[in-house]
Amino acid sequence: MPKFAANLTMLYNEVGFLDRFAAAAKDGFKGVEYLFPYAFEKEALAERLERYRLAQVLHNLPAGDWEAGERGIAILPDRVGEFQDGVGKAIEYATALGCPQLNCLVGKAPAGVSSDALERTLVDNLAFAAKALKAADIRLLVEPINTRDIPGFHLNTTAQAERLLDAVGSDNLFIQYDVYHMQIMEGDLVPTIQRLLPKITHVQVADNPGRNEPGTGEINYPFVFATLDRLGYQGWIGCEYKPARGTSEGLDWLRAYQPRETATA
Repeated sequence: MPKFAANLTMLYNEVGFLDRFAAAAKDGFKGVEYLFPYAFEKEALAERLERYRLAQVLHNLPAGDWEAGERGIAILPDRVGEFQDGVGKAIEYATALGCPQLNCLVGKAPAGVSSDALERTLVDNLAFAAKALKAADIRLLVEPINTRDIPGFHLNTTAQAERLLDAVGSDNLFIQYDVYHMQIMEGDLVPTIQRLLPKITHVQVADNPGRNEPGTGEINYPFVFATLDRLGYQGWIGCEYKPARGTSEGLDWLRAYQPRETATA
């Protein structure tokens, strides 16, 4: 049976962020993920996880100035020191939250910098992060993202991700496979998942078009989930979508996979 984690950045926007843990638990989620924890004290987040018996399954490394449109800094040659500091900060949070894996958003390619320089910077930064995270018993992930939602993002396909893993050469670097992004970029979802499963340690879902709940678009999610089960996928599936209605009201698709359970407040 798939294990689903609520993405608290995308879901439960009806309430404040710290209240989303309770809302997710009430709807039967056992795990949570979100983009970034760094605006909150580690202790406050850890207390919510413990109170509602939730596993922290993923968050991202610091990704620069998000509000200004930055989507990662691992590719930027003039930000190496900031990237390395961010790795240390992410490890502190992940350790406090019991989070077993961190995703690195590689960033958008800047103008005026050669592709060779960008690739060297990215490979070196990922090698640094993979080594540091391995010492802390935390996995490092990279995520291909579609060019429609984030124009200029450097990592867009699973083929690129495979080449990047080979170039880094670390046994602690894996792929975060977002079904929505990869449906847009390349399709062929199930054969790709089958081939890459040993390298995939986290899956995220949303339907296309619209990036709404599974079942609202063109992707055959029952088939995708059944395939993951059949292949023995043991990781979490992150629900990183925009609810078409309210979050709880749109969870009928989830209740087909796990009974609704009420958390103890």
